[in-house]
Amino acid sequence: MANLLLAVIYLAFISLGLPDSLLGSAWPSMYPELSVPVSYAGWISMIIAVGTIISSLQSDRLTRRFGPGKVTAVSVLMTAAALFGFSVSGSYAALCLWAIPYGLGAGSVDASLNNYVALHYASRHMSWLHCMWGVGASLGPYIMGYALSGGLGWNMGYRFIAYLQIGLTLILLLSLPLWKGRGAPAGGSGGQGEGRALSLREIIRIPGAPEIMTAFFCYCALEQTAGLWAGSYLVLQRGLSADEAAGLAGLFYAGITAGRALGGFLTLKLNDTQMIRMGQGVILLGVVCLLLPLGRAGALAGLVLIGLGCAPIYPSVIHSTPEHFGADRSQAVIGVQMASAYVGTCLMPPVFGLIVKYLGAFLLPVYLLLILALMVFMHERLLKKSRPC
Repeated sequence: MANLLLAVIYLAFISLGLPDSLLGSAWPSMYPELSVPVSYAGWISMIIAVGTIISSLQSDRLTRRFGPGKVTAVSVLMTAAALFGFSVSGSYAALCLWAIPYGLGAGSVDASLNNYVALHYASRHMSWLHCMWGVGASLGPYIMGYALSGGLGWNMGYRFIAYLQIGLTLILLLSLPLWKGRGAPAGGSGGQGEGRALSLREIIRIPGAPEIMTAFFCYCALEQTAGLWAGSYLVLQRGLSADEAAGLAGLFYAGITAGRALGGFLTLKLNDTQMIRMGQGVILLGVVCLLLPLGRAGALAGLVLIGLGCAPIYPSVIHSTPEHFGADRSQAVIGVQMASAYVGTCLMPPVFGLIVKYLGAFLLPVYLLLILALMVFMHERLLKKSRPC
């Protein structure tokens, strides 16, 4: 039964990734039809992000009351409804309204699932599950591209993903007895109806919590900034054509996906702290490749190395949370970690956009290096402040 539930969770992680890259791949076809400026995609993305932050902060309260199985099922259903709403929308205002349940559903399921896996499964599964997220994120644009190239329109691309999410919701509802049968780890909390939910102020006062929030903020800021600006850096700084850069910038995400697949095997020999430090070291090597005058090959190698370095950090930070803060507080801490992550994702790439506008894209490696330095500093402070529970 535990293996059957794990298979369901793998499917859930694929579903988490499916919608994440849809807006970017569909927007070039959407904004002329909706008669809005191309820049308006940012407002939809911002609404989704705000909803995700809010629901992440509420994940502890919701999971304690309803349990991870129900929270996951309802959250995926909300996401499916929002995607179907996108598919029937004919105006920009309607998309903004449907973006609200889209974000609220994404945050709760992300925090609840990550905490459940951290409590009940080995580190290798956390790494492979996040690899499955990458598979979903890669499939989303492919499905949208199929709809667009077939003349079906972006609406049908969203509808196809909505149907897949509805199917997963049914699977999750059927799997609810499996979640109930999965007990809490020794000395920990099962998460449903046990204890009380912690307030944000109480969470921040936990030793090590501000450090892990800042470190996670930095990680997601670094990953999102590198992913968003890699193509522009290759064009503006390395002289590649826009077409070349668009394809080669994808090497960064290929590095993350491949690194997480490999990371699952490395966790058999290395613990979470060693995985995080290894990832930080590989990121540093990649940034150095971007800084040195190594030409096009050096820049591409740097992007791949940064992606490989990013791969183990996210899953290892999440998986180590119960060890640092205790199983009874891990859901609360993971919730604020996720919220911090989304703040970093929303804030830091636009900040670098301003740097590009006024100073130049050549500062991308320096920007990434500064974020990495703060991440390393905060993670090391966490290790000194918190003690394994």
